Amino acid sequence: MPESQAQAVARAAELLAQADGLIVAAGAGMGVDSGLPDFRGTEGFWRAYPALKQAGLAFEEVASPLTFVHEPRLAWGFYGHRLQLYRRTLPHAGFQTLLQWGERLPHGAWVFTSNVDGQFQKAGFAPRRVAECHGSIHWLQCTHCEALPWPADALAVEVDEARCRWLGALPTCPHCGALARPNILMFGDGAWREERTQAQLTALQHALAGMRAPLVLELGAGSAIPSVRHFGHRVLREHGGRLVRINPRESQVPGALDVGLPMGAAAALAALAAALQA
Repeated sequence: MPESQAQAVARAAELLAQADGLIVAAGAGMGVDSGLPDFRGTEGFWRAYPALKQAGLAFEEVASPLTFVHEPRLAWGFYGHRLQLYRRTLPHAGFQTLLQWGERLPHGAWVFTSNVDGQFQKAGFAPRRVAECHGSIHWLQCTHCEALPWPADALAVEVDEARCRWLGALPTCPHCGALARPNILMFGDGAWREERTQAQLTALQHALAGMRAPLVLELGAGSAIPSVRHFGHRVLREHGGRLVRINPRESQVPGALDVGLPMGAAAALAALAAALQA
């Protein structure tokens, strides 16, 4: 007899109760419940940026370092709008649930995410416990010199949303004056400065080395760009532990003791919290 959703949630809650550390492995589905756009497929991208549909541009074409070379105002119109959106967005309640679980575990909660939105830090996660494998839109790098990435906190965003174009002076490097860009790993990007992300990953690996029974809680990470999934599987191979995979469409798990929940992130976290209290 197939396992019911309630039974799967109960098993996932048991795995969480047995863990000594929580590894939150989050993809784009984690942010969708906060109201952030879903860029899955060209249609999802065009719904968020209708001006780019008229130009026939796909996500991979705009999210490229070449766009900063050939059309910097378009590139910054896209990334500037995203920066403004992420600054305004409030993380959903599931982020606080994860924080509370981490506080009860000996090794706490650590995050590995492909999201560049900074929502985990905004929700209260210590920056040293968050590893952003694709970088962060809240940090900038130079397109010319070797300056280390710097925070985008002082960057004032002014974008013509109807045309997806940056208005006013383009962001520049404080060291050499050349054009700045987000410190994000883009498509076909050989110039991404990864020092910040590498430091985050080193801290996460040190934390994992001390865990005896980590639980990888994967949230909204699909197989199209499998960075998050590959990381979670590597944790299981190298450190043991178990996997709870939360994904409305791709919830299959590799092991019989792992749990897949075909649910959205916020709903699944609320169900897990209720099961733990019961």
